[in-house]
Amino acid sequence: MFTRRMLMGAAAALALSATAGMAQDKMLIPLISKGFQHQFWQAVKVGADKAGAELGVTVTFEGPDNETQVDKQMDMLAAALANKPAAIGFAALDSQAAIPLLRQAQDAKIPVVAFDSGVDSDIPVATAATDNLAASALAADKMAELIGGSGKIALVVHSQTSRTGIDRRDGFVNRIAETYPDIQIVATEYGDGDQLKSTEITKAILAANPDIKGIFGANEGSAIGVLNGVREMGSKVVVIGYDSGAAQKAAIRDGTMAGAITQNPVGIGYETVKAAVAAAKGETVPKSIDTGFFWYDKTNIDSPEIAAVLYD
Repeated sequence: MFTRRMLMGAAAALALSATAGMAQDKMLIPLISKGFQHQFWQAVKVGADKAGAELGVTVTFEGPDNETQVDKQMDMLAAALANKPAAIGFAALDSQAAIPLLRQAQDAKIPVVAFDSGVDSDIPVATAATDNLAASALAADKMAELIGGSGKIALVVHSQTSRTGIDRRDGFVNRIAETYPDIQIVATEYGDGDQLKSTEITKAILAANPDIKGIFGANEGSAIGVLNGVREMGSKVVVIGYDSGAAQKAAIRDGTMAGAITQNPVGIGYETVKAAVAAAKGETVPKSIDTGFFWYDKTNIDSPEIAAVLYD
C-alpha cells in the first residue's frame, strides 16, 4: 500500500521527469564565437539570449579566451556538434580551418549560420554580419577627410585569417588606393586583437614614421591598442577605430579618438539565433543578413540612433 509520503514522492518524481522531458524537447542552438575578451562578444550574447527567450529555444554561447586560439575554437565546435543540436551559429577565427567540421555538420543535416565572420565555403545556410568592406571603406573616407586628403597613414588589424580582418583591411586599403592618390599607407600590421600587442605595434609604427598623420584600428582590441600607443608616444595623429566599448567611447568624448565604426552586435546575435531556428525548421533563410553599421564621433555619440548600437 502506498503511503501519503510515497504518493507525494511519486508525484514529485513524475513532475521532475516531465520537466526533464520538456527540456530535452527544447531546440538547442549553440553559438561558438571568436572569443570573450572584448565587450563586443558580450553584446552579441545579449542579442542571442534575447532571441532564444523569445523563440523558446535553448541558446548556449562560448568562445576561446582570445582570438588567436583557433585550435581551442575547433574543439568547442566539435563538442557542440557532438551534442547534435538543431542548428549551430559559428564565428570563424580562421575562414579555412573549420571547413572539415562544418562538412560534418552538413552531413548530419545540422544547419550552420555564420555570424560576424564567415567561412570560405557555401556550407553556412546564412551569414549574419556587418558589411565589413563597406564599413571600413567609410572609415577610410573619414580618415581622408580628417587628414586633409594627403599624407601617411597605417592600419593595425586584428587578423589576416578571419573574414572580418581580411574585409576590414581590404575595404579600407582599396578605398584609399582607388580614391585618395595623395594618401600613402606605410604599414599594415596585425595585433591579433590584443591591446598590449597592438600598443607595441603602434609605438613601432610611430617611431618609424614621425610624420604619419593617422592610424586605423580595425577592431575593439586593435583600436584601444592604437589609442594607448599614441598616448604613450605623445603623438597627435588621427585615430579611427572600429566597434565601441567603454574605452573607445571615453576616447571619442575626450577627443583622443576622432571616431569609429560601430556594428550592431546585439542585432548580430539576435539575427543569428532567429535564422538558426528558421533553418532548423526547414524554412528558407536569406543567404546574407546585413546587420548594419554606423559612423560615430563626439557630434552624434549621444543621438538615439547611435546610442542604441553602442555597448559597454
